[in-house]
Amino acid sequence: MKRQPRPLPREFYDRHPAGVARELLGKVLVRKTAADVLRGRILEAEAYLAADDPACHASRGRTRKNASMFGPPGHAYVYPIHSRFCFNVVTEPEGVASAVLIRAVEPLAGLQQMQNRRQRQHVRDLASGPARLCEAFDIDRRLDGWDLTLGRQLWIVDDGAPPPLDESVGRSSRIGVTAAEHLPLRFYIRSHALVSGPRRLRA
Repeated sequence: MKRQPRPLPREFYDRHPAGVARELLGKVLVRKTAADVLRGRILEAEAYLAADDPACHASRGRTRKNASMFGPPGHAYVYPIHSRFCFNVVTEPEGVASAVLIRAVEPLAGLQQMQNRRQRQHVRDLASGPARLCEAFDIDRRLDGWDLTLGRQLWIVDDGAPPPLDESVGRSSRIGVTAAEHLPLRFYIRSHALVSGPRRLRA
């Protein structure tokens, strides 16, 4: 029997969010529910900084909604947006509120379940964009604060696939932010059709 890869360890996340965002590209997001197991290769991620980043949800201090960002690294921060959700991984030491938003994945397993949840058939419409991803993977506020290193319900693994080469990785400003929009904190696989956002940002 093939041994399943372990969840990424806590020390992977206990670093500056830009480095974590870059190195998450090519890793695999796993979501296990009572009914199915879903997997998707991470194609796009955005870093949000603990300091000098007004686009970060924690920039104005700790609240009930953003409390997970201040917790230990390697936990989930899930926030609502327009009746849907966005999934982030918490980075840096406890008390330092930074995170990485997972923006897009390439579906690897559980395609039919993703199509059912999204009520869409085309793979482009399943997990290209953070809210679509959360709907496809059944991620909502119930998983806010979840420990991603446990290997249960929701986690991220390195499945042994070759990491993306530097020349295949793009870097740009983040999508949809109105503050600190100049910061080049979005990382993505340049040539992949399932990366979200306007094509002009993918050059």
